[in-house]
Amino acid sequence: MKSPFTGGEARLRKEQRELCFRKENFVYVAHFYECVDTKEQFTTTQLDEMNVGQVYNQYRVKYGIPFPDEIKDLRELYGLSASKMSEILGLGANQYRLYEMGEVPSEVIGKTLKSIMNPAVFSMYVRNAENQFQPQEFAKLCDKLARATKHLDEVISAENNIYTMAKRSAINGYAPQSQSKLQNVVLYFIEKLGGVFPTKMNKLLFFTDFCSYKRRAVGITGLAYKAIQYGPVPERWDMLYGSMDAVEPEIVPFASGHSGELLVSKHSPDMSLFSQEEMAIMDEVIHKLGSKTANQLSEMSHQEDAWLRFKDASALIDYTAAFSLKAL
Repeated sequence: MKSPFTGGEARLRKEQRELCFRKENFVYVAHFYECVDTKEQFTTTQLDEMNVGQVYNQYRVKYGIPFPDEIKDLRELYGLSASKMSEILGLGANQYRLYEMGEVPSEVIGKTLKSIMNPAVFSMYVRNAENQFQPQEFAKLCDKLARATKHLDEVISAENNIYTMAKRSAINGYAPQSQSKLQNVVLYFIEKLGGVFPTKMNKLLFFTDFCSYKRRAVGITGLAYKAIQYGPVPERWDMLYGSMDAVEPEIVPFASGHSGELLVSKHSPDMSLFSQEEMAIMDEVIHKLGSKTANQLSEMSHQEDAWLRFKDASALIDYTAAFSLKAL
């Protein structure tokens, strides 16, 4: 990065700071550039978004406020427009859309949005707004509510086998805990690398999530990781891949006489689930790490703070260790 003050070199620096948001201080890892010649500091729009995003994440978690993707998914689950959701909840005409775009709701409205993630609660709001619908439209929405309840029960049951925490936090990278999104990350690596052994996949997922957090202050898969002898692995890695319908184990014999299970699939990944930033991160992981063996990736992970800081601890790895990621 060139300094806007001298045109010379500017270096990226990080330090712990506090930011006051809604009369409350939050600690975050500040990212900024420092001019080598003048020592003056400056940021970019991307760094500003990362810095303030860390604070917003903490505020949302502390006060039980849904994240933008959850707010959008909720509306799509019920098959309503953003303006109709605003109307049902008694918000301003375009307010729901603003929350989907990242505006942080007040604590009161945030708790309301959290509560209507339960279809039974949302149905009460809908019935109170019955006169705001045409009869046919209201009947259609009631049917969607019934189907949404069944769908959510199925999703929660499946995701409980993978995710141990329902709440987002620094332990799971503040990322959505979506089995569908996670499976499609795995399918993408399988497709691009022609099959992947579980031990290597564990490391690819770790580097993907922690690279994402390093760049965007949010992970991709929603997985939590623990530091074991051979490096960081998903908390429930032993049952992770067996829970994926689209992924199959293929027995591969080795020259030593032993055999291993290669993760393969006949399915193509659904890339519509990912942003351009997320796809770029996955492609970078494949480009820089895809050709390496599981042992090489394990050795690389042993150089990371995420493993060094937590290898002797029983706690799960805090994603803030990603800010010092060396491999990517």
